[in-house]
Amino acid sequence: MDIAVFRSAFFGWKVVATAFVVAMFAWGTGFYGLSVFLDALHRDRGWSVSVISAAITVHFLFSAVIVAHLAEVHRRFGIASVTRAGVAALAVGVLCWSLAGQPWELFGAAVLTGAGWAATSGAAINAMVSPWFGRRRAIALGHAFNGGSVGGVLFTPLWIALIARVGFVGAASLIGGVMLVVLWPLTGRYLAATPESLGLAPDGDPASAFAASDRSNRLAMSLASLLRDRRFVTMAIAFALGLFAQIGLVVHLVTRLAPVFGAGGAAAAVSLATACAVIGRLLLGVLFGDADRRFLAMGNFAMQACGVACLALGANAVLLLLGCVLFGLGVGNLVSLPPLIAQREFAPADVPRVVALITAINQAVFAFAPGIFGILRQASGGYAVPFLIAAAIQVIAGAIIIQGRAHPGAPALRHLGSASTAPRSSPRTATAPRRLPACRHRAWC
Repeated sequence: MDIAVFRSAFFGWKVVATAFVVAMFAWGTGFYGLSVFLDALHRDRGWSVSVISAAITVHFLFSAVIVAHLAEVHRRFGIASVTRAGVAALAVGVLCWSLAGQPWELFGAAVLTGAGWAATSGAAINAMVSPWFGRRRAIALGHAFNGGSVGGVLFTPLWIALIARVGFVGAASLIGGVMLVVLWPLTGRYLAATPESLGLAPDGDPASAFAASDRSNRLAMSLASLLRDRRFVTMAIAFALGLFAQIGLVVHLVTRLAPVFGAGGAAAAVSLATACAVIGRLLLGVLFGDADRRFLAMGNFAMQACGVACLALGANAVLLLLGCVLFGLGVGNLVSLPPLIAQREFAPADVPRVVALITAINQAVFAFAPGIFGILRQASGGYAVPFLIAAAIQVIAGAIIIQGRAHPGAPALRHLGSASTAPRSSPRTATAPRRLPACRHRAWC
């Protein structure tokens, strides 16, 4: 991120920079790295793709269990301590992946890396950044989540190069060691503080003004209410399906591309896709910042579906690279859009719970994607069938996300923003023509 922004007097930007580095290591190791691990273990040790994929499923499934309780763990132990524990678990877990002598040992390693991934990935990044920003939260989260895309660009070829040079154990030791050396002091210095402990407020606003606003917005919805809310349900289902397709594809992408490009070329193609993820997120913010975010999500799903179809059917390098570009442009947005939609559609007090629940549901669903893709690949003899299924799932996700759009007079919108705390007005005031556009605008701001 911009150095001038980092040097700003507002401490929140230093938290964003720290979250960026955490995301870079987390995605580079606990997400994109898994694709490399699968290819290396299958090629060098001859283990079944479906068995290795099942271990990756355990990685994501165990992570989902932790993410469901991550907010409570953060409150009890603090974000800095939990992040440090996650970094240590990720480093040790990756080493265990490399040391596994039998396929069943991968499942124990997956528990460790799953715990580390939960404490350093999507919900954790949101928990680090969100307390420091209100109006500028979308920009701040975009900067932080770009660390994950940069991690994919840097770490995928790095893992392959190191494994080829020093072996899997050597590569895991080097990357895990560097991760501990960099993140342990960084998280302790910048994630232990809170805005309140420094006498600050989100976006650098006066603390007194924030306190008054915060009290007026403490109208948290119950879990039962959320589960009945169409906005929440459509978001949860759509992004769970979209991420199921995305995670299944990413984990198998190196193995899919290697026969055409070779191991090194496949890593470069994955890096291209993740570089496009940064571009896609930046384009979303610059060109469509004020647009309906559910329409943007639908377009994102459609673009990725086209890219996945190219990856499924492509028999030459040009078509496969086109698929990587189209798919990659949407990868980052699929992670960052749920918090941004939640910020516009729900009261501030509800946003942390909404984001945590959607993340947990997503991980519980997409945890099965690597294993299912592995089974489909083995049963069909290739990746055309599982990738085409992934494209169809993304189309369905796009159709679902648009069903949760707000509309004038919807009961679910009554608690949004300041409107939820305003005194009841007379029927004439409530139905005045000038009030309706304002209500629609607030629902999506």
